[in-house]
Amino acid sequence: MVIDEAVRLTQDRLADEGGTMGDLLGHFRNRVSPILVGDTEWNRILECARRLPIAMGALPFGFELPLHEPAPVADFGASLTSGTGGAAFFRQRAEADRTDETARAITRLFEQVDSENSPLRPIVGRKLMLEYDIGSARDAERPVPGMFLRPGERPILGAGHQVDDVGIVVDALVSCAGWRNNDAEREYVRRAYLAQPEDTRMDSFGVFPSRSRSIRLAIMGFKTRQAICSYLENTGWPGRIPAVDSVISRFQERVSIVRTGANLDVQEAGVGPTLGLTLIVRQRYTKDSRYWLDGLTDWDPFLEALRHEDLVVPEKLEALAGWVSKPTTLFAKTGRFVLLRGIHHIKLVMAGDRLRRAKAYVFMVLSGAVPT
Repeated sequence: MVIDEAVRLTQDRLADEGGTMGDLLGHFRNRVSPILVGDTEWNRILECARRLPIAMGALPFGFELPLHEPAPVADFGASLTSGTGGAAFFRQRAEADRTDETARAITRLFEQVDSENSPLRPIVGRKLMLEYDIGSARDAERPVPGMFLRPGERPILGAGHQVDDVGIVVDALVSCAGWRNNDAEREYVRRAYLAQPEDTRMDSFGVFPSRSRSIRLAIMGFKTRQAICSYLENTGWPGRIPAVDSVISRFQERVSIVRTGANLDVQEAGVGPTLGLTLIVRQRYTKDSRYWLDGLTDWDPFLEALRHEDLVVPEKLEALAGWVSKPTTLFAKTGRFVLLRGIHHIKLVMAGDRLRRAKAYVFMVLSGAVPT
């Protein structure tokens, strides 16, 4: 069974299990350590999830866990595909409530994806990733989630031959966020792309409509720390590049790094001062049918390397080490489901001259495409 068929079957079965993602997540509290997500924080995530259709549970969902933060807070992430019941849910909400900025933003984007002869869909396909600020938001806020597109259908590789593709994706995100086009911002994105070495790729583009305006670029595939440092210099990143070299170097002494990625925030005035570093210890390929399968010990060396960093909370690392598990069979009203859990990546965040934060991005994948 191909992945798309498995997702559709899972969506259909989930519709008979409940109405919202809150109904689904409610079954998983005992699978999420209170050290990583506390009870108060879990209730806030459930409140957010109750505004999302349960069909989103057929695609990867999970948490952003701040390993540097003693409090058990987390943000929530989920995915959505155009042309599905989940997409129709947001379209209907946008039509019924003109003040629902999240539904309106998603609908604006999917209108571009689904339009006839869409220039966007051949690049990014139909999938949208959403990141909800829960633990990182103030209590009174109900912000519009961060919105991310991945050029998975037509990968955007370095060497400067896909400038038009970059512009198409950025323009789509800017318009769905309700922003006006900004020529200076667009030019700095173009420069960031043109500076990429040919063996790197633009892994994702993102916007955060409820934060200060910027375009989040994730560039993956740097083979050496010299390559990523040269790239940062060529883009005009305003931080201290020797500090970046030092961080990567000390991790390389502790663990084998396959590739390195950089997260940049591009603004009207240029590249912003915050840098996210993703040190890849296991190469993932989007089209690989085993993309979401982690070996039980794949992340152990990197977690051990993190223990040497003073800013990381040791108890959270211990809890995180138990997140990865074998495929687990769950029994529900409609029969059996299979649950996968793993660590997608861990991001080191630099600001100024030092490492400031460490975040783990963990996922769950649920499939109903199993014999019942």
